[in-house]
Amino acid sequence: MARLVIVSNRVPLPGQNQRAGGLAIVLQDVMSSVGLWFGWSGNTTPNGGGVHSMTHRGVEYATIDLSEDEYQKFYVGYANSALWPLLHFRLGLMEFRREDLEGYRAVNKLYADTLLSLLKPDDLIWVHDYHLIPFGGMLRRMGVRGRIGFYLHIPFVPHSVFSGLPQGDLLLRDLCEYDVVGFQTEEHRNDFLDTVRQSLGHDISEDGVIHVPGRPVQTIVAPVGIDGLAFNRQAERAARSKNNKRLTDSLNKRHLMIGVDRLDYSKGLPNRFEAFNRLLTRFPEHSQHVSYLQVAVPSREEVNEYASLRPVLNRMAGDINGRHGTFDWVPLRYMSQGVSRATLAGFHRISRVGLVTPLRDGMNLVAHEYVAAQDADDPGVLVLSRFAGASSYFQDALIVNPNDPDEIAEAMHTALNMPLQERRRRHMRLFENVLRLTAASYCQTFLDALSGKQPGNEK
Repeated sequence: MARLVIVSNRVPLPGQNQRAGGLAIVLQDVMSSVGLWFGWSGNTTPNGGGVHSMTHRGVEYATIDLSEDEYQKFYVGYANSALWPLLHFRLGLMEFRREDLEGYRAVNKLYADTLLSLLKPDDLIWVHDYHLIPFGGMLRRMGVRGRIGFYLHIPFVPHSVFSGLPQGDLLLRDLCEYDVVGFQTEEHRNDFLDTVRQSLGHDISEDGVIHVPGRPVQTIVAPVGIDGLAFNRQAERAARSKNNKRLTDSLNKRHLMIGVDRLDYSKGLPNRFEAFNRLLTRFPEHSQHVSYLQVAVPSREEVNEYASLRPVLNRMAGDINGRHGTFDWVPLRYMSQGVSRATLAGFHRISRVGLVTPLRDGMNLVAHEYVAAQDADDPGVLVLSRFAGASSYFQDALIVNPNDPDEIAEAMHTALNMPLQERRRRHMRLFENVLRLTAASYCQTFLDALSGKQPGNEK
């Protein structure tokens, strides 16, 4: 049986706390079949390099360090200052420097050089996300002939947007070096195929196979999910916890709305805060009857656009609470500290409204977690951006345009007033999709394609 090798930017080492919705959570169902997980340690050292290895429950973990210069060009520069804004439709925030592109490709080469000595001839290699697009092609040029697949966890963009990236054709050729390329939604896959067709001129079959000279490249749709039943049980337990009691007591019988996000400009948080302000202004009947809890943990603060977001939200939260709050009611509770996944499960369960309104997103597993956490007898309502991958599968949510604070406010109002029977109907259909689109089904879909067991795609 072929060994499975996972390659990702960061490696979730055993014993480390994992962010809710992280790659380790998604892939936990296949961990027992993973032979090797390889990537960056998360550490910078003066010279970088060096392989750190450990084995846990039969899985080998191998990591390398980066130098500060490699980290700045590869991670802060090209990956998160050029590719991330590009693939989230934010060309105006893209900062391209040729030296960052060179650094990005150099680190991918370092990854490939290091992994090469650890590979076996029949390994199946599964590469994850935008940090490592050139990686597969570099292995090919080093003589690796086994099957290599790539999965993009964030959106792809139409050709008109992608063409704004200088030397973008390099990345398209890199992606066409893989045997399988996977996406969250049909829209993301179609945008990729159209971009390949227009930029590279390859023939593409109706089933999404790219005919690169000498070999086919299969594209698939493999939506990421969670173990919904397990998360529901976790939420039910957490609802009886001390933290949940503290939160419930503090609400004083008010409804709770909740948002859980990384502090990231793609998440649409300023628009969401403004929507809450407009809810209280336009629908004053909710004043003193609802509290909004936003958990937004800072990330990538080395990138200017991320660092500048924090003071904006701090100011907005202060303005909203100053304008609408009373001596015994704080309308908006804004937290930048991390909260455990188990605790959040309990918070989701008691929330009447879940707010998932990114400007653009891959899947956004918080939407899955909110639905899974609910009490089916008295469920909350999901307000979901049409530009989150989850909206392709969760049509029974209240779907909103995240660029329109008034539309979000109106959805908040609808959700808070929604009758119990309608909440139950919507939740039942949403939960059916959570149970259908699991982490296990995602992994199986991709691995079947990677191993050559199925030519089609998952819809």
